Amino acid sequence: MSKYKEKIFALSVAGCLLLSGCASGPQRLYQWESYQPQVYEYFKAQGSGPEEQITVLERDIQKIRSQGRTPPPGYHAHLGLLYSKVGKMDQVAQQLETEKTLFPESAPYMDFFLVKFKR
Repeated sequence: MSKYKEKIFALSVAGCLLLSGCASGPQRLYQWESYQPQVYEYFKAQGSGPEEQITVLERDIQKIRSQGRTPPPGYHAHLGLLYSKVGKMDQVAQQLETEKTLFPESAPYMDFFLVKFKR
């Protein structure tokens, strides 16, 4: 290869690398916020109580919605579980219905819980 062709090749490779570095990565399907740490806290049973976890998850859901994003599967179901721990059964039903709406594949499982909580 001539020196001219080598320089052109090197410049084109450098340009490709530069442009590929500017490309944005894939968008996440769900907005997680602090959902995973809150679930961990719940199962650890040594951390914050259900009231504090509800506060954090409700704050996060407002942030997720304000960005036009979607919470991950199980988010509303877990929030419903926390509401059941503090005796807010109307909120339990609302959260489980929301989970069913966002993720129709969860409907049989959410219906099972709705029947259990209505008793």
